[in-house]
Amino acid sequence: MLLLNIDHIPGKNVEALGIVKGTVVQSKNIGKDFMAGMKTLVGGEIVGYTEMLTEARQIATKRMVDEAEALGADAIINIRFGSSSVMQGAAEVIAYGTAVRVL
Repeated sequence: MLLLNIDHIPGKNVEALGIVKGTVVQSKNIGKDFMAGMKTLVGGEIVGYTEMLTEARQIATKRMVDEAEALGADAIINIRFGSSSVMQGAAEVIAYGTAVRVL
């Protein structure tokens, strides 16, 4: 599956099949959440949350690809990611784009 964040595939004609998306709500365990709170006192990267969001993006992308494959797509163009805080220590990540078939 070809994944692009541009609105076309250079040199190819495509048939749009529709919007596809994948979402996930991910959280960290209480121990890592406590350590993240301590990290805010001294500053720097909160690695636990970085890892959580990276994993969430991977899951959301896979779900989006699965939805596109079910439509018979060869590629997803114009891919975007979004995230929002659902509650303390948990975030929703969404991946979405346009599923296309290369002609």
